[in-house]
Amino acid sequence: MKKLVPKHPLAIRWMHWINFPVLFVMIWSGMLIYWANDVFKIHLGHNIIFSFFPDGFYKTLHLSRRLAEGMAFHFIFMWVFFLNGLAYVLYTLFSGEWRYLFPNKHSFKEAWQVLLHDLHIRKHSRRSTSASLVDGSDSARSGAPPQGKFNGAQKIAYTGIIVMGLGSVLTGLAIYKPIQFQWLCLCFGGYAAARIIHFILTLLYCIFFLVHVFQVILAGWNNFRAMVTGWEVVNIAPPPVVVATATVPAPLAAAPTAPTPAPSTPIEPPLTTPISDPVAPPPPPVDHPQTPSHE
Repeated sequence: MKKLVPKHPLAIRWMHWINFPVLFVMIWSGMLIYWANDVFKIHLGHNIIFSFFPDGFYKTLHLSRRLAEGMAFHFIFMWVFFLNGLAYVLYTLFSGEWRYLFPNKHSFKEAWQVLLHDLHIRKHSRRSTSASLVDGSDSARSGAPPQGKFNGAQKIAYTGIIVMGLGSVLTGLAIYKPIQFQWLCLCFGGYAAARIIHFILTLLYCIFFLVHVFQVILAGWNNFRAMVTGWEVVNIAPPPVVVATATVPAPLAAAPTAPTPAPSTPIEPPLTTPISDPVAPPPPPVDHPQTPSHE
Protein backbone atom coordinates (compact mmCIF):
# COMPACT_ATOMS: atom_id res chain seq x y z
CA MET A 1 0.00 0.00 0.00
CA LYS A 2 1.52 3.31 -1.12
CA LYS A 3 1.42 6.37 1.10
CA LEU A 4 2.73 9.96 0.96
CA VAL A 5 4.89 10.88 3.94
CA PRO A 6 6.61 14.25 4.59
CA LYS A 7 10.40 14.23 4.31
CA HIS A 8 12.02 17.66 3.73
CA PRO A 9 10.60 20.93 5.16
CA LEU A 10 10.05 23.90 2.86
CA ALA A 11 12.90 25.95 4.34
CA ILE A 12 15.41 23.13 3.83
CA ARG A 13 14.34 22.75 0.21
CA TRP A 14 14.59 26.45 -0.51
CA MET A 15 18.06 26.77 0.99
CA HIS A 16 19.20 23.61 -0.82
CA TRP A 17 18.15 24.88 -4.23
CA ILE A 18 19.53 28.36 -3.56
CA ASN A 19 22.89 26.95 -2.55
CA PHE A 20 23.19 24.82 -5.67
CA PRO A 21 23.58 27.64 -8.25
CA VAL A 22 25.38 29.92 -5.78
CA LEU A 23 28.07 27.33 -5.15
CA PHE A 24 28.43 26.79 -8.89
CA VAL A 25 28.99 30.53 -9.42
CA MET A 26 31.50 30.63 -6.58
CA ILE A 27 33.55 27.79 -8.09
CA TRP A 28 33.35 29.26 -11.60
CA SER A 29 34.37 32.74 -10.49
CA GLY A 30 37.11 31.23 -8.31
CA MET A 31 38.58 29.60 -11.41
CA LEU A 32 38.65 32.99 -13.11
CA ILE A 33 40.63 34.33 -10.15
CA TYR A 34 42.91 31.32 -9.92
CA TRP A 35 43.96 31.71 -13.57
CA ALA A 36 45.91 34.86 -12.64
CA ASN A 37 48.18 32.91 -10.30
CA ASP A 38 47.90 29.17 -10.86
CA VAL A 39 50.80 28.11 -8.70
CA PHE A 40 49.47 24.85 -7.32
CA LYS A 41 51.26 21.85 -8.73
CA ILE A 42 52.28 18.44 -7.47
CA HIS A 43 56.08 18.27 -7.39
CA LEU A 44 58.49 15.41 -6.95
CA GLY A 45 61.75 17.17 -6.37
CA HIS A 46 62.14 19.59 -9.27
CA ASN A 47 59.84 17.58 -11.53
CA ILE A 48 56.18 18.58 -11.94
CA ILE A 49 53.93 15.51 -11.82
CA PHE A 50 50.57 17.25 -12.08
CA SER A 51 49.52 20.85 -12.67
CA PHE A 52 46.24 22.56 -11.72
CA PHE A 53 45.32 23.39 -14.49
CA PRO A 54 46.84 23.10 -17.96
CA ASP A 55 46.50 25.96 -20.43
CA GLY A 56 44.14 23.91 -22.57
CA PHE A 57 41.72 23.76 -19.67
CA TYR A 58 41.48 27.54 -19.44
CA LYS A 59 41.15 27.97 -23.19
CA THR A 60 38.46 25.33 -23.55
CA LEU A 61 36.29 26.84 -20.80
CA HIS A 62 37.17 30.46 -21.75
CA LEU A 63 38.61 31.22 -18.32
CA SER A 64 41.65 33.18 -19.45
CA ARG A 65 42.13 36.91 -18.74
CA ARG A 66 38.88 37.43 -16.82
CA LEU A 67 40.32 38.25 -13.40
CA ALA A 68 38.26 41.39 -12.74
CA GLU A 69 35.04 39.66 -13.76
CA GLY A 70 35.83 36.72 -11.54
CA MET A 71 36.56 38.90 -8.51
CA ALA A 72 33.33 40.87 -9.00
CA PHE A 73 31.16 37.74 -9.12
CA HIS A 74 33.08 36.04 -6.32
CA PHE A 75 32.81 38.92 -3.86
CA ILE A 76 29.09 39.41 -4.53
CA PHE A 77 27.97 35.80 -4.34
CA MET A 78 30.13 35.05 -1.33
CA TRP A 79 27.65 37.04 0.77
CA VAL A 80 24.74 35.06 -0.64
CA PHE A 81 26.66 31.85 0.07
CA PHE A 82 27.42 32.97 3.63
CA LEU A 83 23.91 34.19 4.49
CA ASN A 84 22.22 31.15 2.98
CA GLY A 85 24.57 28.84 4.87
CA LEU A 86 24.03 30.74 8.11
CA ALA A 87 20.25 30.52 7.69
CA TYR A 88 20.53 26.79 7.04
CA VAL A 89 22.55 26.20 10.18
CA LEU A 90 20.25 28.30 12.36
CA TYR A 91 17.13 26.64 11.01
CA THR A 92 18.64 23.19 11.50
CA LEU A 93 19.47 23.97 15.12
CA PHE A 94 16.21 25.65 16.14
CA SER A 95 13.81 23.42 14.20
CA GLY A 96 15.23 20.17 15.54
CA GLU A 97 16.34 18.95 12.12
CA TRP A 98 19.84 18.51 13.55
CA ARG A 99 18.62 15.27 15.17
CA TYR A 100 18.31 13.71 11.71
CA LEU A 101 21.40 15.39 10.23
CA PHE A 102 24.25 15.25 12.72
CA PRO A 103 26.19 11.98 13.03
CA ASN A 104 25.94 9.81 16.11
CA LYS A 105 28.09 7.03 17.52
CA HIS A 106 26.70 4.53 15.00
CA SER A 107 27.10 6.72 11.91
CA PHE A 108 30.65 5.72 10.98
CA LYS A 109 29.84 2.02 11.15
CA GLU A 110 26.70 2.58 9.08
CA ALA A 111 28.69 4.67 6.58
CA TRP A 112 31.12 1.80 6.09
CA GLN A 113 28.21 -0.57 5.48
CA VAL A 114 26.71 1.87 2.97
CA LEU A 115 30.04 2.08 1.15
CA LEU A 116 30.32 -1.70 0.90
CA HIS A 117 26.73 -1.90 -0.32
CA ASP A 118 27.16 0.80 -2.97
CA LEU A 119 30.30 -0.93 -4.23
CA HIS A 120 28.29 -4.20 -4.45
CA ILE A 121 30.71 -5.88 -2.07
CA ARG A 122 28.21 -6.81 0.61
CA LYS A 123 24.50 -6.57 1.19
CA HIS A 124 23.09 -5.83 4.56
CA SER A 125 20.78 -8.57 5.74
CA ARG A 126 19.22 -6.90 8.75
CA ARG A 127 16.38 -4.48 8.51
CA SER A 128 15.72 -1.54 10.68
CA THR A 129 12.43 -1.07 12.39
CA SER A 130 11.36 1.58 9.89
CA ALA A 131 12.40 -0.55 6.95
CA SER A 132 10.39 -3.47 8.23
CA LEU A 133 7.31 -1.30 8.66
CA VAL A 134 7.82 0.48 5.38
CA ASP A 135 8.37 -2.61 3.33
CA GLY A 136 8.72 -0.77 0.06
CA SER A 137 11.44 1.61 1.15
CA ASP A 138 14.66 1.75 -0.81
CA SER A 139 16.72 0.31 2.01
CA ALA A 140 14.36 -2.58 2.58
CA ARG A 141 13.90 -3.34 -1.10
CA SER A 142 17.57 -3.24 -2.08
CA GLY A 143 18.98 -4.79 1.08
CA ALA A 144 20.79 -1.57 2.01
CA PRO A 145 21.82 -0.89 5.62
CA PRO A 146 19.04 0.45 7.83
CA GLN A 147 18.47 4.17 7.84
CA GLY A 148 16.04 6.78 8.96
CA LYS A 149 15.75 10.08 7.12
CA PHE A 150 19.48 9.93 6.31
CA ASN A 151 21.90 7.04 6.46
CA GLY A 152 25.25 7.19 8.21
CA ALA A 153 27.19 8.21 5.10
CA GLN A 154 24.77 11.05 4.35
CA LYS A 155 24.95 12.36 7.91
CA ILE A 156 28.74 12.51 7.77
CA ALA A 157 28.82 14.05 4.29
CA TYR A 158 26.15 16.70 4.91
CA THR A 159 27.62 17.70 8.26
CA GLY A 160 31.04 17.83 6.61
CA ILE A 161 29.67 20.24 4.00
CA ILE A 162 28.63 22.62 6.80
CA VAL A 163 32.15 22.49 8.25
CA MET A 164 33.64 22.97 4.78
CA GLY A 165 31.42 25.98 4.19
CA LEU A 166 32.64 27.59 7.38
CA GLY A 167 36.24 26.85 6.36
CA SER A 168 35.69 28.40 2.94
CA VAL A 169 34.29 31.60 4.44
CA LEU A 170 37.12 31.99 6.96
CA THR A 171 39.95 31.16 4.56
CA GLY A 172 38.33 33.37 1.93
CA LEU A 173 38.34 36.32 4.32
CA ALA A 174 41.96 35.56 5.23
CA ILE A 175 43.17 35.72 1.63
CA TYR A 176 40.79 38.54 0.68
CA LYS A 177 41.96 40.89 3.44
CA PRO A 178 45.23 39.45 4.78
CA ILE A 179 46.17 42.73 6.49
CA GLN A 180 42.83 43.58 8.06
CA PHE A 181 42.33 39.93 9.11
CA GLN A 182 45.93 39.25 9.94
CA TRP A 183 45.00 37.30 13.07
CA LEU A 184 42.72 35.08 11.03
CA CYS A 185 45.39 34.56 8.41
CA LEU A 186 47.84 33.50 11.10
CA CYS A 187 45.33 30.98 12.46
CA PHE A 188 45.60 29.10 9.15
CA GLY A 189 49.38 29.28 9.06
CA GLY A 190 49.79 32.37 6.90
CA TYR A 191 48.52 33.63 3.56
CA ALA A 192 49.96 30.78 1.47
CA ALA A 193 48.55 28.08 3.76
CA ALA A 194 45.13 29.75 3.84
CA ARG A 195 45.06 29.85 0.05
CA ILE A 196 46.00 26.15 -0.19
CA ILE A 197 43.22 25.23 2.26
CA HIS A 198 40.74 27.37 0.30
CA PHE A 199 41.77 25.64 -2.92
CA ILE A 200 41.52 22.14 -1.40
CA LEU A 201 38.03 22.90 -0.08
CA THR A 202 36.99 23.93 -3.60
CA LEU A 203 38.21 20.59 -4.97
CA LEU A 204 36.27 18.79 -2.23
CA TYR A 205 33.12 20.69 -3.24
CA CYS A 206 33.56 19.47 -6.81
CA ILE A 207 34.04 15.87 -5.66
CA PHE A 208 31.01 16.09 -3.37
CA PHE A 209 28.90 17.54 -6.15
CA LEU A 210 29.75 14.71 -8.55
CA VAL A 211 29.15 12.00 -5.93
CA HIS A 212 25.94 13.66 -4.77
CA VAL A 213 24.46 13.85 -8.27
CA PHE A 214 25.48 10.25 -8.94
CA GLN A 215 23.81 9.08 -5.74
CA VAL A 216 20.65 11.02 -6.57
CA ILE A 217 20.48 9.27 -9.94
CA LEU A 218 20.92 5.89 -8.27
CA ALA A 219 18.28 6.66 -5.63
CA GLY A 220 15.70 7.33 -8.32
CA TRP A 221 12.88 9.74 -8.99
CA ASN A 222 11.16 9.27 -5.64
CA ASN A 223 14.14 10.65 -3.71
CA PHE A 224 14.57 13.60 -6.09
CA ARG A 225 10.87 14.43 -5.93
CA ALA A 226 11.07 14.57 -2.14
CA MET A 227 13.59 17.42 -2.36
CA VAL A 228 11.30 19.26 -4.79
CA THR A 229 7.88 18.71 -3.24
CA GLY A 230 8.84 17.70 0.30
CA TRP A 231 6.88 14.43 0.12
CA GLU A 232 8.05 10.89 -0.43
CA VAL A 233 6.05 7.91 -1.65
CA VAL A 234 6.60 4.81 0.45
CA ASN A 235 5.06 1.37 0.41
CA ILE A 236 3.54 0.59 3.77
CA ALA A 237 3.49 -3.07 4.60
CA PRO A 238 -0.07 -4.19 5.37
CA PRO A 239 -0.69 -5.06 8.99
CA PRO A 240 -0.47 -8.74 9.79
CA VAL A 241 -3.76 -10.57 9.51
CA VAL A 242 -4.75 -12.05 12.82
CA VAL A 243 -6.94 -15.12 12.37
CA ALA A 244 -9.35 -15.45 15.27
CA THR A 245 -9.77 -19.03 16.37
CA ALA A 246 -12.43 -20.20 18.79
CA THR A 247 -10.89 -21.93 21.72
CA VAL A 248 -12.95 -24.63 23.38
CA PRO A 249 -12.49 -24.50 27.13
CA ALA A 250 -11.38 -27.70 28.73
CA PRO A 251 -14.14 -29.47 30.61
CA LEU A 252 -14.14 -28.66 34.25
CA ALA A 253 -13.64 -31.57 36.62
CA ALA A 254 -16.91 -32.48 38.22
CA ALA A 255 -16.98 -31.91 41.91
CA PRO A 256 -17.40 -35.12 43.89
CA THR A 257 -20.99 -35.69 44.88
CA ALA A 258 -22.35 -37.76 47.68
CA PRO A 259 -23.60 -41.18 46.57
CA THR A 260 -27.29 -41.21 45.89
CA PRO A 261 -28.99 -43.61 48.24
CA ALA A 262 -30.93 -46.41 46.62
CA PRO A 263 -34.63 -45.79 46.64
CA SER A 264 -36.08 -47.50 49.70
CA THR A 265 -39.18 -49.68 49.45
CA PRO A 266 -41.97 -47.94 51.28
CA ILE A 267 -42.92 -49.86 54.36
CA GLU A 268 -46.54 -50.80 54.07
CA PRO A 269 -48.46 -51.01 57.27
CA PRO A 270 -49.43 -54.56 58.26
CA LEU A 271 -52.74 -55.70 57.12
CA THR A 272 -55.04 -55.90 60.13
CA THR A 273 -58.66 -57.07 60.18
CA PRO A 274 -60.72 -54.30 61.49
CA ILE A 275 -62.66 -55.20 64.55
CA SER A 276 -66.31 -54.84 63.68
CA ASP A 277 -68.74 -53.56 66.24
CA PRO A 278 -71.05 -56.14 67.77
CA VAL A 279 -74.33 -56.43 66.00
CA ALA A 280 -76.81 -54.22 67.74
CA PRO A 281 -80.15 -55.70 68.46
CA PRO A 282 -82.87 -54.52 66.20
CA PRO A 283 -84.90 -51.78 67.61
CA PRO A 284 -88.18 -52.82 69.18
CA PRO A 285 -91.20 -52.52 66.99
CA VAL A 286 -93.16 -49.40 67.46
CA ASP A 287 -96.84 -49.96 68.07
CA HIS A 288 -98.91 -47.44 66.20
CA PRO A 289 -102.34 -46.75 67.60
CA GLN A 290 -105.12 -47.92 65.44
CA THR A 291 -107.70 -45.46 64.41
CA PRO A 292 -111.21 -46.85 64.83
CA SER A 293 -113.01 -47.24 61.68
CA HIS A 294 -116.46 -46.15 61.25
CA GLU A 295 -118.23 -48.67 59.23
